[in-house]
Amino acid sequence: MSNSRKSSTRTSATDRMRAAREQAERADRVRRRVVVGAASVALLAIVGGVAFAVNGSSGSSGGSASGPLVVPANAGGTNGTVITYGKADAPHTLEIYEDFRCPFCEQLETTTGTAIQQLADAGTYKIEYHLATFLDGNLGGKGSRTALAAAGAALNEGVDKFKAFHDVLYKNQPDERTDGFGDTNKILDLAGQVPGLKTDAFVKAVQDGTYAPWAAKVNEEFNKSGVTGTPTVKLDGKKLDVLTGGKAVSPEQFTAMVKQVTG
Repeated sequence: MSNSRKSSTRTSATDRMRAAREQAERADRVRRRVVVGAASVALLAIVGGVAFAVNGSSGSSGGSASGPLVVPANAGGTNGTVITYGKADAPHTLEIYEDFRCPFCEQLETTTGTAIQQLADAGTYKIEYHLATFLDGNLGGKGSRTALAAAGAALNEGVDKFKAFHDVLYKNQPDERTDGFGDTNKILDLAGQVPGLKTDAFVKAVQDGTYAPWAAKVNEEFNKSGVTGTPTVKLDGKKLDVLTGGKAVSPEQFTAMVKQVTG
């Protein structure tokens, strides 16, 4: 074999080994995220409302959760703790229970989120978001609370602004163990991806933690819901199995489940 062919063979083998190593590293990162997320949900399921109460009262997001309660414009539901997206007269209601720090929620939103929104935009149902911050208590940090308070600031700018910011947060979710969302500068950088969101009022609200007390109220209502893990999705009160084998269902599977319930 010539020297050039030997060199080519060695290069090809090296490339294959490098590719295999990178694939293994990616798989390991995913596995670690799933294991940590599953442990968090398992803990929540075991301790139920006690964990909610303890975690929901701990810390603040960019400000004091014990400060004055400011409810964002466009909030609805009990004490302004529910965020509704879609047509008010839609014949059905899809309830989504999430924590911005939850990796399974990220998986659902990035895999099936577009289909979920399209059905709302088409008037099949309206979406009611019920958000939580329990992962801060389970994993430490304040990322869930900071993100939720910032989402309140986005909601104050408009429901569409909230929805776009919600989607950006999930598309850029850091590893839940790093508490990346606990950094308001990180949150503001991501907000820059939503056209028209970073008004002076929005930036000030995020920096001051204006909606931190509201975020605490939102989490309190989540605690009362009886939901023990995220994501939980209900259509007209019927729970949809949006996770199978630790993976989010496909857009096609989700659409089929919706059609089965709505007829």
